Amino acid sequence: MNKTKLLGILCTLIFVRCSNFENKNNYENKLKNPEFFQEAIQNLTDIVVYDIFSPPVATRVYLYPTIAAYEIMAKKYPQEYHTLSGQVKDLKPILSPENDQVNFNLAALFAFNEVGKKLVFSQDRMDQYLTKFLQKLEDLDVPKSVIKASEKYGLNVAEDILIWASEDMYSQTRTFPKYTIKEHDRFWKPTPPDYMDGIEPHWRKIRTMVLDSSNQFPPKPPINFDLTEGSPFQKQLSEVYLVTNNLKEDQIEIAKFWDCNPYVSHHRGHSMFATKKITPGGHWIGITAVATRKAKSSFSETINAYTNVSIALFDSFISCWDEKWNTLVVRPETLINQYYDQQWLPLLQTPPFPEYTSGHSVISRAAAIILTDLYGSDFSFTDTSEIAYGLPERKYKSFMHASEEAAISRLYGGIHYMMAITEGVNQGQAVGDYIVDKIQTKVETVSAGMN
Repeated sequence: MNKTKLLGILCTLIFVRCSNFENKNNYENKLKNPEFFQEAIQNLTDIVVYDIFSPPVATRVYLYPTIAAYEIMAKKYPQEYHTLSGQVKDLKPILSPENDQVNFNLAALFAFNEVGKKLVFSQDRMDQYLTKFLQKLEDLDVPKSVIKASEKYGLNVAEDILIWASEDMYSQTRTFPKYTIKEHDRFWKPTPPDYMDGIEPHWRKIRTMVLDSSNQFPPKPPINFDLTEGSPFQKQLSEVYLVTNNLKEDQIEIAKFWDCNPYVSHHRGHSMFATKKITPGGHWIGITAVATRKAKSSFSETINAYTNVSIALFDSFISCWDEKWNTLVVRPETLINQYYDQQWLPLLQTPPFPEYTSGHSVISRAAAIILTDLYGSDFSFTDTSEIAYGLPERKYKSFMHASEEAAISRLYGGIHYMMAITEGVNQGQAVGDYIVDKIQTKVETVSAGMN
């Protein structure tokens, strides 16, 4: 073989190798786009709304898929992220991939979607999303061998996460008895218009992620039931009645923006229809989307944010529900209709579970603490989470500002006493602070030159 021909072969090989390297870099860089994960989260939210999951259950639907994705990213970047194994209850380390063609970003997305699919009712909607997702991968020229290897690894991780999830007492609580209504006026009763059974009376038995127990951070006991004119409890009840009868336009807007009732029924004569919206937890998942986009968080940083927020939402709901079904405080609507005004209706439809403490107040403060820890105390943002549900955007100076508005919205809505809001915020503060202290996802780095 002459030198000219040999040189030509070498050039061809170099060109092919360079082209393959360039193509690999091209699709790998595109798979680092955090919008892939944002779209996966949004799809899950859409399904949560469609399937009408209750607020506590919805947090479970968000929790396990995000942890599956996070653990894969922690496996890829151990110098940047700590595994949650050993930090959250009973989670075992995931295995490393056997195939060197695995793309970890892609595997994280496959794991997220697989776990999410197994936790929702409308699995066909997840299948439709996956079909579109695979088409995107084809358009990006991701090699089939990479897709296959990444999918296999993602599904293996998903299988392990689902086994772990199955041990959290959720399935067992599906068979537990419903709440039996108690006669005394101080106890919670089902409320109009549908008089639905109480939601998740046994949620306190669900395994927490970080909290030692469901009642680790109990709030102050509710004010003693007493309808005597001028008593502390009667003043709480009277405040709800007076405030809701004299609402200003901005108070009405705040109440409606933070309604987040996944199922609101409307009765018109003999007909009835319902509207669906995101849950309270889903609203803070939406705020996380806004924050990660504004901060230009990377793919792994985005997953990290959602994971921390999901853990906080999950544990704070368990903490709140423990108090609700322990104290069984009656809702304002029940007492106002019985003793003050039979025609009175709260601005918002009263949710079907006991009053104390306010779930919005607890979970909003806990989520705000997590996001503040991640993005800072002066992180201003425009909350667009409710636009899809017919409500305008709202601007906030900080995550804490948003959580304070979420809390007071429940008084404006006529569904909570002020004591449930105040103590709910305190309860959420305790839960959020504890999670920030106990969970370490980002690896702390020491600057060069520091002792």
